[in-house]
Amino acid sequence: MERPTVVEIDLSALRHNLQQIRDLVRGETDVLAMVKADAYGHGAVAVSRELESAGVALLGVATAEEGIELRQGGITLPILILGGLYLGEYEKYLHHALTPVLFDLDAARELENASRSSGKVWNVHLKIDTGMSRLGFSWRDWGTALSFFREAKFLRIEGIMTHFAVAESERPDDKAFTEEQIRRFEACRKQTLQAGVRPRFFHMANSSATTVWEKARFNLVRPGLMLYGVAPTAALGAKVALKPILRWKTGILALKRIPAGDSVSYGRTFVCPKDSLIATLPLGYADGYSRRFSNRAEVLIRGKRAGVAGIVCMDLTMIDVSHIPGVQVGDEVVLLGKQAAGEIHVFEMARWADTIPYEIFCGIGKRVPRQYYKQC
Repeated sequence: MERPTVVEIDLSALRHNLQQIRDLVRGETDVLAMVKADAYGHGAVAVSRELESAGVALLGVATAEEGIELRQGGITLPILILGGLYLGEYEKYLHHALTPVLFDLDAARELENASRSSGKVWNVHLKIDTGMSRLGFSWRDWGTALSFFREAKFLRIEGIMTHFAVAESERPDDKAFTEEQIRRFEACRKQTLQAGVRPRFFHMANSSATTVWEKARFNLVRPGLMLYGVAPTAALGAKVALKPILRWKTGILALKRIPAGDSVSYGRTFVCPKDSLIATLPLGYADGYSRRFSNRAEVLIRGKRAGVAGIVCMDLTMIDVSHIPGVQVGDEVVLLGKQAAGEIHVFEMARWADTIPYEIFCGIGKRVPRQYYKQC
């Protein structure tokens, strides 16, 4: 058989999730679809083609290289680069029609000067730091930055944005901080308009804020994880009917009967408590199946859960299938997603790996093929 380790992506579920977002904002707000990090591991070009066909307004990535990959894949939508404009990248942005996010005056001056030399007027988005303390013009000094951009001849302000720190949290102090971030951004928005600057877009709402903070939506939202069928928290998931679009599966490569007392895999961390049947799967941490899953994670085989036995190897993982009747070489193994009445949810995988769902998706390796389909 061919190597059975693949990821299946349901593009009709992707469209369903996009429609859920549009219903949530009642069609009054445009969508900037986040497809950075290879569309959170789902495959940026294929996902972006579907989103472009579905009519999103813009696509968001982290780096110029990610934007160039989309252009080379035939994407014509505006592409926003959120991760920073580096010296020497101006030609890339110009040649591939990429839109930079600016968050410091040094880079803005460089781009203004480069634009003056080429005669090119750039659309840019400006990022305000309202409390994330990562990137952005300080909300306290927004007037200084705004003065520069009012005078710039070759930088056209298409959008103004900020980034939430704890929009998904239900803790009272975090909710108060989110409220404060909204107030700070709104003050900067009013200051911008009073200065005679009228960007097309104001945006700050990620998946969490899009779901529960209506006053943070403005006229553009930036959904990421929820496009891929997962709410940032279980509580938020109850507020919108999302469909997971990714199913990660493999097959049993080999079966071996191991006597009680014998160990499995490196480090001898799993010792068979009784005579056992151990299945070997053709994937490992080089495929993104984390070493942190060792002796913790579970998979689905014939609709039943089975645990990882021993240390996950680079290319192979062992599973204790002693309790599964009739198990055979070639049987489908679901690592993430549904099989029969069972499901391995990304929140479970994240818990086993002491991480978050984003990292599980983004960690699925490039050597795992993505297969795309649509439900009839």
